[in-house]
Amino acid sequence: MSDTHYVDFALNDHFFDFVHDWDHKIYMTVGGYGSSKSYHVAVKLIKKLLEEKRKALVVREVFDTIRDSCYDLLMEVAEAMEVTDYITFTTSPMQVRFSNGSRIIFKGMDKPAKLKSLNGVSIVWIEECSEVKYAGFKEILGRLRHPTLSNHIILSTNPVSKSNWVYKHFFQDKATGVKILDDEELYQKRIMVIGNTYYHHSTVDDNYFVPADYIEQLDELQQHDPDLYRVARKGRFGINGRLVFPQFETMPDAEVRERIRKIANPIEKNGMDFGFVTSYNAVVRMMIDHDNKILYLYDEYYSRDKTDPEIARDIEKWKDILIKADCAEPKAIRYYKQLGFRMKPCRKFKGSREVYTKKVKRFKRIICSDRCQNIIGELKELTFAVDKDGEIIEDEFNIDPHTLSAIWYGLDDYEVSDLKGGGLKIMK
Repeated sequence: MSDTHYVDFALNDHFFDFVHDWDHKIYMTVGGYGSSKSYHVAVKLIKKLLEEKRKALVVREVFDTIRDSCYDLLMEVAEAMEVTDYITFTTSPMQVRFSNGSRIIFKGMDKPAKLKSLNGVSIVWIEECSEVKYAGFKEILGRLRHPTLSNHIILSTNPVSKSNWVYKHFFQDKATGVKILDDEELYQKRIMVIGNTYYHHSTVDDNYFVPADYIEQLDELQQHDPDLYRVARKGRFGINGRLVFPQFETMPDAEVRERIRKIANPIEKNGMDFGFVTSYNAVVRMMIDHDNKILYLYDEYYSRDKTDPEIARDIEKWKDILIKADCAEPKAIRYYKQLGFRMKPCRKFKGSREVYTKKVKRFKRIICSDRCQNIIGELKELTFAVDKDGEIIEDEFNIDPHTLSAIWYGLDDYEVSDLKGGGLKIMK
C-alpha cells in the first residue's frame, strides 16, 4: 500500500471549496459559534498531510490550551475520517505523526523562544488568531519560507472588536486609512479572494450537523445580549453596544427572595474584591437559577478605608459561607481563613476580565435586590470604555466596578452555558 492516501469525507457544503483549495497563501476563516470552521480546518489539514508529505505547525496564544482544543479536535476528526491506521497521536512531545512522514507540531505564542525556527514547516494553523498578538502573526508570516513546497497560513477566529489587529490587517484600519475589504461585503458573498488571501465567512446555519436546540440557544442571545448575538450568532465584527449589562434589572428585596426560594436547584455563589483607601471592599452574594439562566444578586457589603480586622467584624455573619476572593491578595485571604472564614482564592488568567464579563453577559436576566444600592449604582448603567476610534474596549469600563470584580471571582468556576462547543456531531 502506498504511503499517500486520498480520503473522501462528508463536509458541510459551505466548506467544500475551502477544504480542497490550496491555491492561496493565507486562508482567513471567520465565523460565529458552532459554524464548524475549526472542524473543517482540521479536516483540511489532515487531508493535505495524508496526500503530501509535509510538516505543519498549529499555534495558539497559550500553549496550555492546545491539548484540550486543537489536539483533541484533530484526534476526533481523524477518528471520524477513519484514518487512524495511518496516524499516530503522541503527548510527549505533543505531535501527530503520519505514516507517509508528515507531522503536525504544536507551539504556543506565550513561549516565543520555542518558535525561533520554522525549519521544514510549510503550513501553519493559527487557531483563535484574534487572541494572538499581532507581532506574533507577523513573525510567523516572515519566517514561513519552505524552499520547495508551497507555504500556507490558515487563521480561524470568531469575529471580535474592530479594534483587534485581525480586523485592521485583513479588513480595514480607520486610523491609517488602509482598506482591503469591507466586512459587510464578505457577509454577503461568504467566500472571497483578495490578492493571495482566501476569505471564508460562516455561521451556525452552515453547519448541518449542529443540534437544533443549540441554534435556539444562540437565537435567545438577541434578547438579552445583542452584542454577543452579533458575534456568536451572526458571525460579525464590530460590537456596537455600549451598555455592559442590558439585561440588568431591580426588584423589591422581598420579591427577589421569594423568587430565590422557588428555584428548583439553586446554586449559591459569593465573591469578594479587596480595596483600601481609594478602592472599595465589595462582597456580593448571588444565587443562580441555572435552568432559566437567571442571576440573582441579593446581598452586598461595600466599604472603603477599613482594615481587615474591621471588615472581618462587619462580615462576621458570613463566616460559614464559601467566598471566592481576589487571588492577588493571598495574605488577606490567609488572615480571614485564620479567623475561621471559608475563603478561597479565585482563579485568574490572562484575559480573564473579558472572559468573565462575557460570562455574566450570558445570563438572560440579572435581577438585583433593591436593597443592594451599591451594586445598582455600579452596574445598572455600567458602560464599556472606548478607544480613540470609538470602538469599545471589552475589558475596560467607564468606572472601576468593584461589585463586578466580586461577581467575577464568585463565578470563576461556573459556566452559564457552553456556547463555544456547539454540540457538533461527528460527520460521517
